[in-house]
Amino acid sequence: MENHIHFDIAEHALMLLDQRLLPGRETHVACRNVDDIIHALKTMVVRGAPAIGVTAAWGCVLALRDVLEKGGDPSQWRADFNAELDRLAQARPTAVNLRWAVERMRAVASAFQGSAAELLPRLEKEARAIHQEDIAICKALGRAGADCIPDNSTILTHCNAGALATAGYGTALGVIRAAREQGKHIRVIADETRPFLQGARLTAWELKEDGIDVTVACDNACALLMQKGMVDCVVVGADRIAANGDSANKIGTFGVAILAQHFGIPFYIAAPLSTIDTATPTGAEIPIEERPYEEVALLNDRRICPEDVPVYNFAFDVTPAHLITGIITEKGVLRQPYTDSIAAAKASASR
Repeated sequence: MENHIHFDIAEHALMLLDQRLLPGRETHVACRNVDDIIHALKTMVVRGAPAIGVTAAWGCVLALRDVLEKGGDPSQWRADFNAELDRLAQARPTAVNLRWAVERMRAVASAFQGSAAELLPRLEKEARAIHQEDIAICKALGRAGADCIPDNSTILTHCNAGALATAGYGTALGVIRAAREQGKHIRVIADETRPFLQGARLTAWELKEDGIDVTVACDNACALLMQKGMVDCVVVGADRIAANGDSANKIGTFGVAILAQHFGIPFYIAAPLSTIDTATPTGAEIPIEERPYEEVALLNDRRICPEDVPVYNFAFDVTPAHLITGIITEKGVLRQPYTDSIAAAKASASR
């Protein structure tokens, strides 16, 4: 599954599968400018840290195209372009891949001495590289993590860290796919993941499409499932990992990790190295996005909370490093102490 994010050269648009409508409808949204990209990110047409990064990379291409089409003072195009990149980088606060992709694209532009028109194909080339690299990284990550998965095991996952959350293949679901490709018999329990139901709507849809045995469970069933011995390991994704290994993921992940420790169940984070933010020392410094009231108060446009009753809608929580058995990356499975293993993996990747 790699066509849910694709750049249409003829239309000069980034086409995004609208994940809000799954599993009922498969419809693509055309993003033709930075405003369209920001709207798609904020409203979760596209979500998942690596997918957000890939989308942002193509958004930088559209930002330069915006500047070219508006014309204006030729000497001002760099300032106008960088202002658009700044807007794009602030679209969502928690997923570090957004900022990472924007800064990588900005670096290409900063090193280029030609005109805006001459820069455009170079930015397209870089965005395409980021897109293709993400798929390759997820497959390498999957192979590294598959060895952590026993044969005939049941894996619990939370939210959606599959192909839809990346450019293709997935992180947590990439590990599951790779384990099956090794010939292992795998079963999956997908937490429904309230309030946006990414597990029920997206993870279950992906795995069903792949013919992988999947069962959806309500989030509150996690403790009972583990108590009954129905879960052999947990694999989830991440939106940002701090330098010490603390990991932000979809709200509810922290509770799953606590339960996994209580029942002696391995708990893995699967994420590319680009999701590790060494500039963030610990999870306490990770910004936690708060999302709109309606996501909690309404279900399919039907009110489920009394009017005038406020809600908490924190989109993420942070799992402390000591609860994490291993962080699965394209450079292998990182182990505690994470401050050391993360630093070593980042140094290896930069060589």
